[in-house]
Amino acid sequence: MTTSRLRVWTWVHLVYLGLPAFQPIFDPTADAGDWALVAFIVVAFLPMYAMSLLRPWQARWWLTVPATVLGVLAVHFNAGAAVLFVYAAACAGLTETRRTALRWFGFLTTLTLVFGVLSATPMPYRLWNVVPPVLFIWVIGLVQIAEAARARANTELRMENARIEHLATVSERERIARDLHDLLGHSLTAVVMRAQLVEQLVAVDPERARAEVREIERTARDALSEVRATVSGWRQASLEAELDAARGALASTGVDLHVRRDPDLALLGSTEHALALAVREAITNVARHADARTCQVGIHAVDGELRVVVADDGVGGGADGNGLSGMRERIAALGGRVHRTATEGTTVTIAVPLRVAT
Repeated sequence: MTTSRLRVWTWVHLVYLGLPAFQPIFDPTADAGDWALVAFIVVAFLPMYAMSLLRPWQARWWLTVPATVLGVLAVHFNAGAAVLFVYAAACAGLTETRRTALRWFGFLTTLTLVFGVLSATPMPYRLWNVVPPVLFIWVIGLVQIAEAARARANTELRMENARIEHLATVSERERIARDLHDLLGHSLTAVVMRAQLVEQLVAVDPERARAEVREIERTARDALSEVRATVSGWRQASLEAELDAARGALASTGVDLHVRRDPDLALLGSTEHALALAVREAITNVARHADARTCQVGIHAVDGELRVVVADDGVGGGADGNGLSGMRERIAALGGRVHRTATEGTTVTIAVPLRVAT
């Protein structure tokens, strides 16, 4: 029994403990013993009720079973004590499984009918001692089953929402990690290579060295802006911008970039963002490791796929790193694939379904 379920169990429900008092009130032959029995029923039941609220995980043993036993002991002497069976049914409906609760309802109904048959109360008054308790055992019991089911559903919903929130947080962290890796890897590679070039030019061509220093500053500022945008989740990379940046970065290392692209391809923003970051990672690897003279980039629709191919004429070889693993994860999320070959130079093929890309 959870806290939300306990809200239906208010102390107002104890008003029904007044039902056993009806017998001595309306029985002219009642004596002090009958009133003592009423007091005993109330005094014995109150701790059961209180403990079932304080220890809801043990409600069966604090209320359902004891109230049933108390009812069995008292109902033969006071027909109003059958209300204890209703309390037991309500507790069972709220705390037991549906199957177990229904068994309790059947058992309590049987007890009520048996004591009704054995009652010395003449007909038709005897029916008032049987019909209302049986009716309320089922009505109130089924209402409590429904309340328990709603509470369980709410709990499961909260747990599912918490799980979704956790997964969304993990996914966002992974996105930021991949984006920062791609972003900083590309930008810092460009800065390092231009700095090396400045070191060589400062003595022989100061004017060009100053131009390269300004380019380093621009690259660093752009990287800082993109880091801030990435953390905020606002950055949207484009293939055109990445290819322009790649052309400048590769030129500083002596690599010529050649791009062939279908002119009428219009890409969705989310797909273009993922492809642009993948191209950035591939170009960064060319600049860092390929020792190439030329790099070819092709963007074409082939066999129901959008394929982006980045190929260089460098040394090839090498193992897949974190950047390529992140690229594969990002493209796989679009239903695509990444294939790398490294025999004569390196070729990275990035393919996503056209229905996702356009």
